[in-house]
Amino acid sequence: MEEGGGGGGAQYKPRTVEEVFRDFKGRRGAILRALTTDVQEFFQQCEPEKDNLCLYGFPNEVWEVNLPAEEVPPELPEPALGINFVRDGMQEKDWLSLVAVHSDAWLLSVSFYLASRFGFDKADRKRLFNMINEVPTVFEVVTGTAKNQTKEKPSSANQNGNRSNSNSKVRSLDGKSSKTIQAMDEEGLEQEEKEKEEVDEEDEEEHGETLCGACGENYASDEFWICCDMCEKWFHGTCVKITPARAEHIKHYKCPSCSSNKRARP
Repeated sequence: MEEGGGGGGAQYKPRTVEEVFRDFKGRRGAILRALTTDVQEFFQQCEPEKDNLCLYGFPNEVWEVNLPAEEVPPELPEPALGINFVRDGMQEKDWLSLVAVHSDAWLLSVSFYLASRFGFDKADRKRLFNMINEVPTVFEVVTGTAKNQTKEKPSSANQNGNRSNSNSKVRSLDGKSSKTIQAMDEEGLEQEEKEKEEVDEEDEEEHGETLCGACGENYASDEFWICCDMCEKWFHGTCVKITPARAEHIKHYKCPSCSSNKRARP
């Protein structure tokens, strides 16, 4: 298997999931070395004045900056071209991150090219991807996010503990004994109380100057009031002997005064 530059690209054809994964890890290790341990050497080799350069990683963990393969189409998918052109146009850490993310794409393309070429079925392709996905990407290592993920990732014991804890929370939902559930309930009740107070304040502002047409007392938010559809005056329900339940069945309410006036007409 010939590769650009030939540094470490001996005739090597992995045919099993394990062999393709070893191929992936070797190439990944080589690129990581170029972008971390050997970064100064890598930087110097990527001179913008040169032609399109690529970063190659080989299965034996050797890296190389070289021109793309002359063969068209190439034996393997090619890495990103021209990584050297933007070297001096970006901050070094941003440039390395850019090379890293393109290298991740190349590593995957090589592995799945091999998987397709040697007829891996759906199960083998899935197993290969899962094995690859278990290791941090080059981008994650170069940018430092892999360390953060390792710190935040709980151990298997903690994962089991979290699983049992989550189950206990579900079980305690019916008994309302979970502190988390209680906190959520209290927060919800506080929100409901706040909204109710706002509605009450609006009602009081709207009816603050309203007087009962029967007793002349002010409106109170905790009392039932009813409005006459004829004179549009408000009345305490108790003053006109109307309960909330009865009011629900009245389509057009007439106060005692309007009712008597209508009867008095000839």
